Amino acid sequence: MVQTTAQVPFSAKFSPPPKKPSTREREYLRSPEVKAMIRAAKKVGRHGIRNGGIILLMFRHGLRTAELVALKWIQIDLVDGYIEVHRVKNGRDSIHPLRSPELRALRQIQRDYADTSYVFVSERKAPLSTRSIRHIIARAGELAGIPFQVHPHQLRHACGYYLAAQGHDTRAIQDYLGRATRSVIPE
Repeated sequence: MVQTTAQVPFSAKFSPPPKKPSTREREYLRSPEVKAMIRAAKKVGRHGIRNGGIILLMFRHGLRTAELVALKWIQIDLVDGYIEVHRVKNGRDSIHPLRSPELRALRQIQRDYADTSYVFVSERKAPLSTRSIRHIIARAGELAGIPFQVHPHQLRHACGYYLAAQGHDTRAIQDYLGRATRSVIPE
């Protein structure tokens, strides 16, 4: 006599592990928190201007980490005050205006890190890695006294929330962020 055992479906055998519950309070930062991070980043170490500029540009333009590390001076016009944002997802590139604080920071960065094609570089003039950006953002969050661990994508979410709070149209925010969906835009 042949014994049969209940067959477990293939998908049940190899399903992904359950998601860990989020340990973060929220997935975005508030504007005062971002300002505190910029101030904190500027006060620490010899790369304060650069690190503050990283946080400012990521917040103001909703940049992903990969977009930031790939940013080149050829994409920035400091005279007319605009930045060409080349999106890594969906290919929805756009041109954003640069405001006075961004222009000041970028001019200082250009003076401090002359002769490089990339905007944000290390002491060796190589583009910063995504790991370096994560470290800079996390450290600035700690120094600013934010009660949870901060990661770079929270600055992108903060941009969407900030624009929505200012009353901008959801579709306009999507275009600004180069999004096809509204995942970083509150209802």
